[in-house]
Amino acid sequence: MEKQSKINDYEVHFLMEKTLEQLREDIRALDGDILRLLNERAARSVEIGQVKRSCGIDVYSPAQESRVFDFLRKYNTGPLNDAAIREIFREIFSSSRALQGPLTVAYLGPEASFSHLAALANFGHSAELAPAGTIDQVFDRVERGNIALGIVPVENSTEGSVGHTLRRLITTSLDIRAEVFLRISQCLMSHCLKKEDISRVYSHPQAFAQCRNWLRENLPQAEQLETTSTSEAGERAHRDPEGGAAVGSLLSATIHGLSILTEDIEDNPANTTRFLVIGKGKTGRTGQDKTSILFGTPHVPGALFQALEIFARERINLLRIESHPLRDRMWEYLFFADFAGHRDDEQVRLCLQDIEGRATFLKILGSYPRGEETT
Repeated sequence: MEKQSKINDYEVHFLMEKTLEQLREDIRALDGDILRLLNERAARSVEIGQVKRSCGIDVYSPAQESRVFDFLRKYNTGPLNDAAIREIFREIFSSSRALQGPLTVAYLGPEASFSHLAALANFGHSAELAPAGTIDQVFDRVERGNIALGIVPVENSTEGSVGHTLRRLITTSLDIRAEVFLRISQCLMSHCLKKEDISRVYSHPQAFAQCRNWLRENLPQAEQLETTSTSEAGERAHRDPEGGAAVGSLLSATIHGLSILTEDIEDNPANTTRFLVIGKGKTGRTGQDKTSILFGTPHVPGALFQALEIFARERINLLRIESHPLRDRMWEYLFFADFAGHRDDEQVRLCLQDIEGRATFLKILGSYPRGEETT
């Protein structure tokens, strides 16, 4: 009886191995089909690049990419979820753009900063990503034409707007080409093996603010030392093995050879930063767009209400409005506003005409596909 059981176990194992090998053969065949189709797609991308060059069209087309993502979402039947499909096709788009022509993107560096992660999330690993020391440098390089595009943080769900980006948007000649939402996950990293051994924590002021409660409860003994970025914080912690630690991204820990002591230490689990892709040229319509404007109103009672009333009258969804003080005029403000729709939509065009008639100043910062908001 025991012998029969062993034979059966052997047979079951043999059959399982045979079935597994058959499944692997099926996957190899499918992989061959996928490879062939990817190269066919790449050949079409090369042809599209030739047409773009002959017509003077940008390699980067966020509206077209958004339409493809919408198509994929509509026809995806699983078992891969939409997020996985988006990740896969993001790299396909990235490789296709590289075949059409070089694309360099400036971001607020150094490497492993959250701006770097946002650039990878939007442009993939085939784009040439160039770190800049400040937000001003990102704008300057793109304005001068040294680099095609830039990506800058504009607001955080916990800490609010990034004032430096707003100030540059007032004067820049660049357009907003796209937006990117990045879920911000902060980690505690160190060469130390225990939190009790940490006496110094390095990070950017905004990262400290996002983790204020966690740090107070878990590292009350540690001095907080500010850095220009979370990536620089990782570098400082690497050079301070006896008691140093950093708050930053998983990528920063990997690059600087630090151990992760705790993940997701941000106080708000929904902590998200919105980034803007800036560049020369305009982005076409997709049907799911957002427009950003900057406007000023007369310094009289009811002026702002009269401007905002136009959105309600035209049934345009106002998504965000924020005041920004004028540096050279005390107690006077400009207003940043985001709303649903594209500047080429008839309804939006009429709305902007009416606002211009009531405002002292109007600047269209850009129309672009609405980004995928993280949850």
